[in-house]
Amino acid sequence: MSDAPIELTIERLGQLGEGVASHEGRTVFVPGAFPGDRVRVRLEQEGRVLRGHLIGDVLEASPDRRASACALSARCGGCDWLELAEPAQRTAKQEIVLSALEHLGHVKRDAFAVRPLLVAPTDFGYRRRAVLHFLKDELVYFGRRSHDRVPVQVCPALVPALAALPGKLGPLLKPLSREAEEVHLLAEGKKAAFAVMLQGQVTSRHVEAAEAAVRALRLEGAALVPKEGSPRVLGKPVLRSLSPLRPEVPLFLRPDAFSQAHGEANVGLVTAAVHALAPRETDTVLELYSGNGNFTFPIAALAAQVLGVESSSVSVDLAQRAAREGGVGNVRFIQGDARKACDNLLREGRRFDLALVDPPRTGAPGLAKWLKSLGVRRVVYVACDPGALARDASGLVEAGYAPQALQVVDMFPQTHHVEAVMAFEAGA
Repeated sequence: MSDAPIELTIERLGQLGEGVASHEGRTVFVPGAFPGDRVRVRLEQEGRVLRGHLIGDVLEASPDRRASACALSARCGGCDWLELAEPAQRTAKQEIVLSALEHLGHVKRDAFAVRPLLVAPTDFGYRRRAVLHFLKDELVYFGRRSHDRVPVQVCPALVPALAALPGKLGPLLKPLSREAEEVHLLAEGKKAAFAVMLQGQVTSRHVEAAEAAVRALRLEGAALVPKEGSPRVLGKPVLRSLSPLRPEVPLFLRPDAFSQAHGEANVGLVTAAVHALAPRETDTVLELYSGNGNFTFPIAALAAQVLGVESSSVSVDLAQRAAREGGVGNVRFIQGDARKACDNLLREGRRFDLALVDPPRTGAPGLAKWLKSLGVRRVVYVACDPGALARDASGLVEAGYAPQALQVVDMFPQTHHVEAVMAFEAGA
């Protein structure tokens, strides 16, 4: 392959947010480029992928290109679409999900209803969660498509309670920086907490540094999470929120447990999922990857019984606490692997009318056979990765579940990340 630079015109956006162009019959992925851009690139073969690395400024800018609102965006890997106008972001996200279903999952887009994309209420300063790393006594994000470390003092992507926290927290946590793998920030309203994921065990030095940081910055608390064993909880890192669609039930968040990053858009996501599931008062519902009960309690308001399965013991504890304090008696939670739990439920002869599944980015391979054997008639799949959705949708269709409707939710403005809710019906 020649090292000589070439010029390309970007045609569309790929699943990972990169610009896509054609060169001599091959597809070229160009990070940082958008449809309509004319760019000069240096080609590089990366495994099976041909990637074009930008040389200099864009030669001719797309009409959807704009100046970034963040000083870190040229280096930081967090918000890769800051230079793309929001209407173009939304159009691209809808198309990326539909294209993945069609090309990876072999599910044609005319086989189901496609709802209009749900727009996030806030485009900037919306993230209530963040994951950072250490560089000496500074907290950093990873760079674009790399592990280059980009120091951050203030992050405009975060909610006000967190925006300036990286610059303040880093120096205070220096005594444990060498043993830390990640630092997780979390906010709810004006309250904030953090967790440190450690490479080894918790020591008194770690505790002293974390407690000093909590006091100095007037945070709610912290969790120190060892490589093995239980977290060490300092102060009160559990933050109280409200269950979407069911404000009489609390929803508890902790920085070392998963929660949706966009609190406002989460209401739309839950609404879309519950609407698609359409539980009746006689229905029993199986919820896999149930987390802290984000979907559980709104579903339980309409169904007879909900069984949640979740691998994280912290998330299960938070969900059980919410059920107790909210007086919700028709939910039960099992801590464990989703596949093993389904096998056990089959051995017990259990049956369910409906299922909601919210797996991690890797998806839920083999999901369809369990749900079919458990008698589930309707499946709602909540996806944070279009590729995983496509692969699992293919499995569901093969098992006899027909796709009914797709709702794409813009949970992560300024990034290529997207959430989708898809409904499937048995024998339809």
